[in-house]
Amino acid sequence: MPTQGALSIERMCQLARVSRASFYRSLVEHHPEEEDMAVRSSIQQIALAHRRRYGYRRISAELRTRGLLVNRKRVLRLMQADNLLAVQPRAFVVTTESDHHLDVYLNLASRMTLTGMNQLWVADITYSTPSQRSPPVWG
Repeated sequence: MPTQGALSIERMCQLARVSRASFYRSLVEHHPEEEDMAVRSSIQQIALAHRRRYGYRRISAELRTRGLLVNRKRVLRLMQADNLLAVQPRAFVVTTESDHHLDVYLNLASRMTLTGMNQLWVADITYSTPSQRSPPVWG
């Protein structure tokens, strides 16, 4: 066993309450920043190529096909950090029924010139079509 001064590595690990395996693991050069940058670059390329429609699961699968072994949790964490989460488009829902038989009144407020408070009050009436009305509840 090699020694460091008068102590062996085994004894130093005992004194520091560190396992020998972790001590030897710390001696190996590890560059997580460079690896993260390579993975980040690939994630950004994939996300932008698919117009931010791919989530972390699809991007993880795409990275695996490209030969990068990356955990999906790591992909999710990097995507959150880079604000690259998938944006799901919402369907356009028409909520206004313009084709009705009810009277449409002019907007008289647009013609007014207001000079002070309490000169114009506005209210809104919400109506429902007969198909939207629920039957009355008699009780």
